[in-house]
Amino acid sequence: MSLPAPPPMPTRHRAGPLRRLLRRPGGRRRVPPVSVLPSLMTLGNLVCGFAAIHYATKPLAASGFFNWSTLTLAGALVFLGMAFDAIDGALARLTRSTSDLGAQLDSLADVVTFGVAPAFMMLRLVTEYVGPTATATAPILGPEADNLYARAVWGVAAVYICCAALRLARFNVETESHRPEDHGTFRGLPSPGAGGTVASAIILHQHLAATRYVGSEFPAFDRWTALGTPLLTLLCGLAMVSTIRYVHVVNRYLRGSRDFAVVVRIVLPIAAAIWFFHVTLAVAFAAYALSGPLRACMLVLRRRQRGAAGGAPQ
Repeated sequence: MSLPAPPPMPTRHRAGPLRRLLRRPGGRRRVPPVSVLPSLMTLGNLVCGFAAIHYATKPLAASGFFNWSTLTLAGALVFLGMAFDAIDGALARLTRSTSDLGAQLDSLADVVTFGVAPAFMMLRLVTEYVGPTATATAPILGPEADNLYARAVWGVAAVYICCAALRLARFNVETESHRPEDHGTFRGLPSPGAGGTVASAIILHQHLAATRYVGSEFPAFDRWTALGTPLLTLLCGLAMVSTIRYVHVVNRYLRGSRDFAVVVRIVLPIAAAIWFFHVTLAVAFAAYALSGPLRACMLVLRRRQRGAAGGAPQ
């Protein structure tokens, strides 16, 4: 006579090896393994944003790096962070180590480099011309400023930072796959595009303000262009949280086989940047920021033309 079989083990005790591995002895989940190289590039992006804020707090004068002004150096660090942001994605795809943790870390770094840093640079530029003393030692504009324009500029910077955070949070929630090759367009202006637009405009302002020809022929050029920078910052912030579609430049023009005309359109801006780097950089980012609204207007006009040709009501 055989003995009865023992009762089955309760389900809660039969955890799989992966589930046991992800749990600590106290019952808390362990953090999944992190890919080292992509994470280091993402942290490099974060450090570049922090360094850009650091140099933007300094007086607006020539720095010890290529004799650039402090705002020019801050803008260059924003673009260096943009390079790190592109490298970390390429490394993650190359090593096949894309993960949700890396995507969240990338968004946190982007908030600092493309959100806080450009807004702070804009505040520092306007502070040079507006404030209690309107000098390099004047404090950064804030809600306690003594005029309405200065308080409005601080509000624009705050709105821009909030829009950058909302843009990145919306992207993480709406996007199931974080691989760039799966995206043909972006919903709203990407935060690197917005930060690059603001930073390139400030770099161009510093370059032209330091040019003797511009300073002698147009003495009020640097002041009025600096006071118009908050409007550009506000438009970029609103574009980030809009529903306007923007083309993914890498997927559209750099991936796969392209015809000769596409190669020419890529080479010409690079050639122009050799002689007119500051102007080409600002024009390229401004054109990308405007490409979304212009593309949307063209689509609306085409739909109306098709509707009129087909006899349908407009």
